[in-house]
Amino acid sequence: MIRLNLLLFVFSLFVSSAIGSSLTSPDGLVKIEFTWEECGNGKDLYYSIGYKDGPIVLKSTLGISPWADDKPFFVTDITEVKRCQLDTVWHPVYGERSEIKCHYNELVLSMTDSAQVRRSVHIIARAFNEGVAFRYFFPEHPEGGEYIHISSEQTEFTMPAGTKAWFTPVAQAPYELLPLENWAGECERPLTLELPNGLYACLTEAEMVNYSRTKFVLSHEKTNTIACSMYGEVDEITPFYTPWRVVMLAESPGKLLENNDIIRNLNPPCAIEDTWWIKPGKVMREMSLSTTGAINLVDFAVQHNLQYIHFDAGWYGYEYTSIARADSVGKSLEYRPRGGLDLPKVIDYAQKKGIGVFLYVNQRELARHLDGLLPLYREWGISGIKFGFVQVGSHRWTTWMHEAVKKCAKYHLMVDIHDEYRPTGFSRTYPNLLTQEGIHGNEGMPDATHNATLPFTRFIVGAGDYTICYNHRRLKTTSAHQLALSVICYSPLQFLYWYAKPRKYKGEPELEFFDKVPTVWDDTKVVQGEIGKYASVARRSGDTWYLGTITGNSGRTLNTPLDFLDKDKKYVAHMFMDGGEEIETATKVKIRRCLVDSKTILRSGLKDSGGEAAYFVPAVNEDFLKYSEYKK
Repeated sequence: MIRLNLLLFVFSLFVSSAIGSSLTSPDGLVKIEFTWEECGNGKDLYYSIGYKDGPIVLKSTLGISPWADDKPFFVTDITEVKRCQLDTVWHPVYGERSEIKCHYNELVLSMTDSAQVRRSVHIIARAFNEGVAFRYFFPEHPEGGEYIHISSEQTEFTMPAGTKAWFTPVAQAPYELLPLENWAGECERPLTLELPNGLYACLTEAEMVNYSRTKFVLSHEKTNTIACSMYGEVDEITPFYTPWRVVMLAESPGKLLENNDIIRNLNPPCAIEDTWWIKPGKVMREMSLSTTGAINLVDFAVQHNLQYIHFDAGWYGYEYTSIARADSVGKSLEYRPRGGLDLPKVIDYAQKKGIGVFLYVNQRELARHLDGLLPLYREWGISGIKFGFVQVGSHRWTTWMHEAVKKCAKYHLMVDIHDEYRPTGFSRTYPNLLTQEGIHGNEGMPDATHNATLPFTRFIVGAGDYTICYNHRRLKTTSAHQLALSVICYSPLQFLYWYAKPRKYKGEPELEFFDKVPTVWDDTKVVQGEIGKYASVARRSGDTWYLGTITGNSGRTLNTPLDFLDKDKKYVAHMFMDGGEEIETATKVKIRRCLVDSKTILRSGLKDSGGEAAYFVPAVNEDFLKYSEYKK
């Protein structure tokens, strides 16, 4: 086996005019074009992306670097050009839609070095109606695989002057709208961009399961240019694919969220043969770590249509010490939960009530004992694991994380990954990975402006475990705003009532909405929204539609069209909104019920940091006598 010291894709190419170097989307509106220019040792390879003949990404560099002491590697021949197309529909185990269309045109450029015929690389590009994706592939030589070492990528994104970016430095931080200059370090993925021509783009990565996480930085050499910043080096053996670099395009920020199937379409199909045991649902955290508290929570879960309870950090002792082992409830008296937790008794009680149990386990314990814990948890009857304080970014820990999810699938265990991990579509291949944090959620009590930013930034790439609260003194939003988040914040495993215990709730009538709202959907529509200002998201489950509307820190009046409803039906609207002092409950949420149809326009006067939640059920005969038509 020969060691391959790869590769400066300062590509030197010989291309005749007969070789096609551009690729368009199926609808003909999106185009990626490859161009070549002379350099000292041959030709450099660039790409550009356009939409409706207007520029999105200007001429930008493609490339991957070798070891620091290696010499540049130049490609002098294109050995093959292939084109293909895929147009299909598939049905996920769960999602924001029950049917997903995958339609793209593909171009593969195969290149080798004429002086080093063992060395070859392919560039694979796919053009969707929703955007463009490309990646590098290092094929295996017929004589055997070769070692590759990737230290950085030269892939860049040169944007039109005046482009602005929704910048956040890490996964659990607020956003800031910045020009493409003077960034304070790296920017997290996905990166939503506002272009001066009124279009929107989103830069991200897909199928990042065996690589080093790549964030974005500004180029030091080129203006208006975003460069890739890899967490660390990658050492692998051919054949080897890098993650997809993705450029999504849309005419409105809401379309970025509506078009986010592109991320899962760039991942392999489901690898789990039988998925009956993968059951999304609503979950509440057990905070007392006691038998009595847990049994009370199970009863609350049954009463309020929650599917799971969750034991968070501390159930097996202080998670940062090696004394605490996640194979039992605190073996050492020093680290035993103070409440006296009889976990087998709770699990048995929960199962009899139809409630599943999730357990939190710190990654240090998972890394040491995963192979022993998984069969044990299956024997206990555990439904899933929340991975805590995960290491993310490096090639080593990225690979470990995804292999751990695969192992959990073997034992019918669902997974929620917390802390800095952000999705790149792996839940299509292993849907037992229900959700992940990678979000500045209610653990940090963000403001309403941040929440109105999330649908058009973080949620573009997939589920986010936001940990929705409802009534808490530290909240910076109204309670109706929190109700609406259960629709806006997509998470197949949706935590509700964060920071609360069952005894806090006294039968507030508006909890009807949390009781009814599902966590997965048949369809999703962004009704309206401006990044950081407001958002209205409608989602359908069966024949019932749910609507979440929030404003940022400033109140506003919104006119929300209901044209997502079936045009041939009347619906009963059940609306939950911020009220005033006339409401007796501490949450001050008022409820209104009336008849609506697809022509109705809801007029909502949203308070500062407020919101409104609603669900719409097709009307039956008696409803026409019971409810009046909607009036503004």
